[in-house]
Amino acid sequence: MGTQASLHLRGPRVDSDPAVEPAVAAVFGHLRAADELFSTYRPDSQVSALRRGSLPRDRRHPWLTEVVELCEEARDRTDGYFDAWLPGGFDPSGLVKGWATQRAADGLRTLPGFDHYLNVGGDITARVGVTTTPPWHVAVEDPADPSAFLTILDVRTGGVATSGSAARGAHIVDPHTGTHPDELLAVTVTGPTLLWADVFATAAFARGGHDVEVWVAGRAPGYRVAALARAP
Repeated sequence: MGTQASLHLRGPRVDSDPAVEPAVAAVFGHLRAADELFSTYRPDSQVSALRRGSLPRDRRHPWLTEVVELCEEARDRTDGYFDAWLPGGFDPSGLVKGWATQRAADGLRTLPGFDHYLNVGGDITARVGVTTTPPWHVAVEDPADPSAFLTILDVRTGGVATSGSAARGAHIVDPHTGTHPDELLAVTVTGPTLLWADVFATAAFARGGHDVEVWVAGRAPGYRVAALARAP
């Protein structure tokens, strides 16, 4: 996916439980499989074939069918501010990274007694399985000053997603205008799942406005804007 992934496990037998190594390998195997299907940079991916119009519906991988349906739902839930069908062709990147990360981490639930924290390109899904265990501490980088933080979040179970222009430049498009939004530097959304935190972070950045927090809360109950950086 053109980025880095890191997985952290926390538990009393993390170095000795024989189930840990295959579970970790499955996480990264899932992410690699998702990259092979959905990368817009790989000419052999199914997304690239779909963009070329050379992928019949009956040859679509079930994951691609699922993601296409989720992208349609995301467009409806965000008033069209998340739209994978742009003039350059179908691009589910604003959803699929969160979707793939969340699905990859779901397999770790087979490891009882372990907490996990999976970070893929700054999008995070985490779980704390024991109520007495402390939460994960997630620092949100200040896009205007990489040596500083906008905030530090305590996360037990759920997702944290950030969208912005600091790392990748102007890559997010407002589907309603076809322009790159420049009102915000970054927006971070937290909630029960990384999938929808990722979608609403992208949509909120594309939309901008002084009511970003209210807009997200009104369309995604249980999700909230945890950090917001406006352009100077």
